[in-house]
Amino acid sequence: MLVGVLGVAVALAIGSLTLYGVLTLLSYRTLDESARATAADVAVLVDRGRLPDPIPVTGSQVVQVVDGRNRVVSASVNADRLTALLRPEELADALSGEHPEVPGSRVGLGAPLRVTARSAGPPDQLATVVVAQQVGDLEESQRILGLTLLATYPLLLLVLTLIAWRVIGAALGPVEALRSSAERISGAGQDAQLPVPPSDDEIHALAVTLNSMLERLSAARARQRSFVADAAHELRSPLTSMRTQLEIAERLGERTPVTEDLQAEVSRMSTLVEDLLVLARLDADTLPRGPAEPVALRPLLDDLARQPGARVPVSTDGVADVAVAGRPDDLRRVFTNLLDNAVRHAGTGVELAARCDGSAVHVTVSDDGAGIPAAERERVFGRFTRLDDARDRDAGGSGLGLAIVRELVRRSGGEVVLEDRPRGGLTARVVLPAALSEQP
Repeated sequence: MLVGVLGVAVALAIGSLTLYGVLTLLSYRTLDESARATAADVAVLVDRGRLPDPIPVTGSQVVQVVDGRNRVVSASVNADRLTALLRPEELADALSGEHPEVPGSRVGLGAPLRVTARSAGPPDQLATVVVAQQVGDLEESQRILGLTLLATYPLLLLVLTLIAWRVIGAALGPVEALRSSAERISGAGQDAQLPVPPSDDEIHALAVTLNSMLERLSAARARQRSFVADAAHELRSPLTSMRTQLEIAERLGERTPVTEDLQAEVSRMSTLVEDLLVLARLDADTLPRGPAEPVALRPLLDDLARQPGARVPVSTDGVADVAVAGRPDDLRRVFTNLLDNAVRHAGTGVELAARCDGSAVHVTVSDDGAGIPAAERERVFGRFTRLDDARDRDAGGSGLGLAIVRELVRRSGGEVVLEDRPRGGLTARVVLPAALSEQP
């Protein structure tokens, strides 16, 4: 827009200056041609020796005929018959082809005069015909034209700018509609479509092409989700059978280091399959979605902290009596994954805390482990992401826990971030909407 307006402004300026110059040049040329025609007619009379006195003229022309010593020989009625109109140096300039301007006061006029001169007569009695014309009206016309151009230039530029703004806006409106619609597409919906403008132009073709691409991508995502869900579902039966056989073998006294390792791997595979099912259902938005309800955090977190077999102790001293608005199953899975992750990586213990801050509840799960570098904290929320250097003890994680946590927290209208623990380690902070009873 700015480049276009600048180009129009320069073009208008050049056009205005050209118009002013051309009109001025044509006006003076017309004036000079009229003076030269009168001078030629008077010169013919001088050459024939038939010069009248006074010299007849038309309009407001002032005519004098002077001899070689610049004395007036004859003149028109409105010219001075005693004093030559031009001084010797001015007369020389006029004879050389120039058109000097002299004050009109020399002949009793108020406007300046533009003079044209021509030689006439035989060589031994050489005379000069001087024709002068008033240029006051011409200069006034130039002034009015200049003021008109200066006044209309910004107005015309403003009108053209507004027109260009509307035209460019109308042309880019469909593009902005495409951009805003594309920005709202989350990637999870299968019916995401961009608006197709009614015009039969390149923008219409672009929208149709992009919608076709989105349909192909949506179909590919649907096939991927279906494959993951079907594969995870089909794996549940053999894993359940393997777990049952291992438990029977243990009860029959056939427990060996091999069966213990197999039981641990089967348990890990079962967890991975369940996580895959949860993610597939989240992507397809088929996970059971009940209404949000007040969920008291202290009983939930106390219950999770008392789970047997924890590698390090879990403290819930910092958990206040607060409630959040959410779905109990989603919240239990969120804090189970965060707590398992913290216990797996902690050095000596894990701390749970919860507090209400206005309309939000902040829940923190802190461990004193090695922590995660700040540059990696966003990446760990990706699926199947595991940090080998920072989390050496991550022997049982699948790399899906934090991805599930983020999706479930977003589903509950909250957010989750990873922060440095003040005393070393890592803190996972979950911000959830407070239940109505907790809001001020």
